[in-house]
Amino acid sequence: MVARLVASADTVGRRLNWFVERFCAVLVAVMVAIVWFGVVSRYLVDLGATWTEELARYVMIWAALLAISCGAYRREHIGLDFFSYRLAPRARLVLTVTLDLIGIGFFLFLFVYGLGMASAGASQYAMIFGMTMFFPFAAVPVAAALTVFQITVTMLRNIGGLEKPPSHYEPSVIQ
Repeated sequence: MVARLVASADTVGRRLNWFVERFCAVLVAVMVAIVWFGVVSRYLVDLGATWTEELARYVMIWAALLAISCGAYRREHIGLDFFSYRLAPRARLVLTVTLDLIGIGFFLFLFVYGLGMASAGASQYAMIFGMTMFFPFAAVPVAAALTVFQITVTMLRNIGGLEKPPSHYEPSVIQ
């Protein structure tokens, strides 16, 4: 029963990660196109498009924050690999779960803080667009919620024995 729950959670996490990775790639492509348009409009055809820098900044923030959940799902975030690979498997599991719980706590805090920030942003306006800052600020709670989910999936995968330590955990020889 537990193994099926872990496998189901991992399936949902994998599919969500697949979507978020591609969405981040699209956001980066859009950001590059916006920056190029800004350069061309400013230096080649003098269109006077002043909105490109601000829009590119908002798109970059969304892409960077959403990418955090991808790193969490793949366990490619900053960790204690140098120390943890030296531990016995049980101690490594305890350390990993402890760090996952700390990460979940941090991103839950960020989620709650981000909800307040996005709510406050609904009454603030962007200088150039005239839109509220709700959508740019909403990147924080959305990314935090995704990251909490992905860390939880990764932790369950780890506890359930579905996650094998990658080969890069082995110590490298310094010459």
